[in-house]
Amino acid sequence: MKFNIRGENLEVTGAIKEYVEKKISKLERYFDDAPTSDVHVNLSVYNDEQRIEVTIPMTNLLLRGEVQHIDLYAAVDLVVDKLERQIRKYKTKINRKTRQNGAPKYAFAEMEKSANAVEEESDEIEIVRTKRFNLKPMDSEEAILQMDMLGHEFFVFTNDQSGDTNVVYRRRDGKYGLIEPNVF
Repeated sequence: MKFNIRGENLEVTGAIKEYVEKKISKLERYFDDAPTSDVHVNLSVYNDEQRIEVTIPMTNLLLRGEVQHIDLYAAVDLVVDKLERQIRKYKTKINRKTRQNGAPKYAFAEMEKSANAVEEESDEIEIVRTKRFNLKPMDSEEAILQMDMLGHEFFVFTNDQSGDTNVVYRRRDGKYGLIEPNVF
C-alpha cells in the first residue's frame, strides 16, 4: 500500500504518519495478494475535534471511512474498525453469492486506481468536476450495499441481468429506489 497522508489545520508528524500507516496496513490480512494501491488519508482538526477520512480504491469496491473524535489516535483506531467491518460485510456477501452461483470463493482481486477527477470549463454551464469509473455488473441489492458502504445517496451500476445502466438511490423515507432506462 502506498500512503498519501495530508493534514488540514494539522501538521502530520512522523509519529502520526507511522501510527496511521501501521494501523491501516493491518487491513492487508483480508486480501489474498498484497494490495498495490494508494491509500488516501485526510487528517483535520476543527473546533478541537479530530477528523480522519480514509479512502482505499479497489478493483470492485471503494472502501471509505470517516470518523470524528476528540483524540486523533482513537479516531485512527475507530476508522480502521469501520473499514474492517466494511471488508467483512462485503466479503461475506460475495462469498454467499459465489456459493449460490457455484463460483470459487475468491473475493478480492488486486487493487487498482479508480474515479479520476478531471476539471472542465464551459461558458454557460460550469462543470467543476468529472468522475470516471468502471461500471461493474451487479444486481440492485449489491449496488445498495456498495452505496451504503460509500455513504452516498445514489450509486450508478450496470444491471447484471439486462446489461443496462441503472441507478439506485436512497429516498427521503429511508427506503431505496431504482432507476432503469426505458429504451424505445
